[in-house]
Amino acid sequence: MILCLANVLSHAELKAIEAVLADGAFVDGRATAGWHARTVKRNEQVATTSDAARKAGEIVNAALNRHPVFRAAVLPRSIRPFLFSRYTERMTYGPHVDDAIMGRTHPVRSDVSVTVFLSEPESYDGGELVIETTGGEEAYKLPIGSAIAYPSTTLHRVEPVTRGTRLVAVTWIQSMVRSAEDREILFDLDTARRTIFEQYGKTREFDLITKSYANLLRKWCET
Repeated sequence: MILCLANVLSHAELKAIEAVLADGAFVDGRATAGWHARTVKRNEQVATTSDAARKAGEIVNAALNRHPVFRAAVLPRSIRPFLFSRYTERMTYGPHVDDAIMGRTHPVRSDVSVTVFLSEPESYDGGELVIETTGGEEAYKLPIGSAIAYPSTTLHRVEPVTRGTRLVAVTWIQSMVRSAEDREILFDLDTARRTIFEQYGKTREFDLITKSYANLLRKWCET
């Protein structure tokens, strides 16, 4: 499931991130890429150990965690620290798949990849996130403050930027439910039961769907 989330970050949060990153030093993005991905990665990122990356990451992490659709769809167990990546003219990130295990001290299985857009789409040309699916390639260039969450198992790329600057925050998440197909089933059930509850209250149908949701989550959840 590919999930687009609008208005994850507020105007105030975007301004706070902009101010924090203004003091951050950008370094070669290949430093955090896997041995094969670094051959096609051409971007810059805020040094991962810097105060700027930590402070900006806390803002984005809090915004994602309070987003009800994100939590219902992703069921996050562990979220990796955010990378703040910058693409200027001619920068790109060629086709790659994200590493299955992220981190050494506290390793995290990458189930879901997330990109949060920090630039107005009109401010740069190119830079689309392209995800390969069984139905073909799908390209995404979302409004500032929006996010996209997609399975880390996919091949994807960032098209070359031909004008302006593309700034994004990216992270990887280990879900409490490993299977993307199972997460989609749970998300559909949760959406359906919430809709029933909003329209009709706590009905017999709501109780039965909630029972199925809870028992499937119990069956598939890894804690």
